[in-house]
Amino acid sequence: MTTKEEYLRKPDWLKIKLNTNENYTGLKKMMREQKLHTVCEEAKCPNIHECWAVRRTATFMILGAICTRACRFCAVKTGLPTELDLAEPERVADSVVTMNLKHVVITAVARDDLKDGGSGVFAETVRAIRRKNPFTTIEVLPSDMGGVYENLKTLMDAKPDILNHNIETVRRLSDRVRARAKYNRSLELLQRAKEMYPEIPTKSSLMIGLGETKEEIIETMDDLRAHDVNIMTIGQYLQPSKKHLKVQKYYSPEEFNELKQIALTKGFSHCEAGPLVRSSYHADEQVNAAAKHMQEQGEKILEAK
Repeated sequence: MTTKEEYLRKPDWLKIKLNTNENYTGLKKMMREQKLHTVCEEAKCPNIHECWAVRRTATFMILGAICTRACRFCAVKTGLPTELDLAEPERVADSVVTMNLKHVVITAVARDDLKDGGSGVFAETVRAIRRKNPFTTIEVLPSDMGGVYENLKTLMDAKPDILNHNIETVRRLSDRVRARAKYNRSLELLQRAKEMYPEIPTKSSLMIGLGETKEEIIETMDDLRAHDVNIMTIGQYLQPSKKHLKVQKYYSPEEFNELKQIALTKGFSHCEAGPLVRSSYHADEQVNAAAKHMQEQGEKILEAK
């Protein structure tokens, strides 16, 4: 554990290779021209160079760049948003067409200032992408939207291909790490999404290195599976600035691999785990794995009948 004055030195496996090729610079230019935000930039994702320069993928962040919450792990700006751009869904959809994406992830800042939590703009973004690029699979990553059932239903009725909502940390640390969000509320949102549309896979992400125990990580896996979550990602917490929570432990690639195997034995259809893994890391591969798993489960049910 670290003391107040100590900071852990980053291990070699967290060194990132920078790549600013034409894909990277072109994608960045397009985002600025379209006045769009990405969580890749706003949250200082360590995989931005791989995703933008090599895989040519991005996670769009709608509803502005200012979050109404101040979670102690997150680099996104916080404050009172002044922006609600009703034309944003069409610009996102146009960018998806331009990039010719097979899979797109749409996330958003928390908008506790809006009665619908931003779910209306979220749903319209899904519908706009469907109209303009119908073969693109769509993953949505909302906040808990205040735990309001109607807000979640508005989003789910747009029928995304995957509903992703992050549990973020273990139960014991949740109140300290997350602002306003509640551990049980996140589990409830994931369960309700599955109850509304059982055919839509659900997904959640856990960041580790904040002082949790291995037993607590496994307990979180059990909680997610008890709420019928299909896909899990596990990544290393990295402190974005000195004002954020300190890293208490850097997990090795071997430890991540062990956690991945445990998750798979728990019944997750797919688990992505590693030091640099983030919620939307290789999301295009996850949607394929989830679809295949659900098809196999459906075939087993038919055979049993």
